[in-house]
Amino acid sequence: MERTPPHPQLSEVTLQQVLEALVDPVRRSVVSQLAIADEDIACGAFDMPVSKSTATHHFKVLREAGLIRQYYVGTSRMNALRRTEVEEAFPGLLGAVTGAREEAG
Repeated sequence: MERTPPHPQLSEVTLQQVLEALVDPVRRSVVSQLAIADEDIACGAFDMPVSKSTATHHFKVLREAGLIRQYYVGTSRMNALRRTEVEEAFPGLLGAVTGAREEAG
């Protein structure tokens, strides 16, 4: 059984879907944390003010919108920002989202 969840091609993802994923502040926080991280982050290592089941939902929305890639290392589900792919599909979007978060915080 494959342990890596399915990831969409960015050509299959609409700008509307990406923006809907980023409208939630918890999901924007995940994207921002990944954007400044030096390495991929395990699901349990994020600073998130939600329950584990709600966090799982947020990760799924981000993955299905093509913003993150998830994979396993042992029993940890790791998360990586699909920075290059997203930048090619939606130029400037990640910078605008993470920059806006830095200005607000």
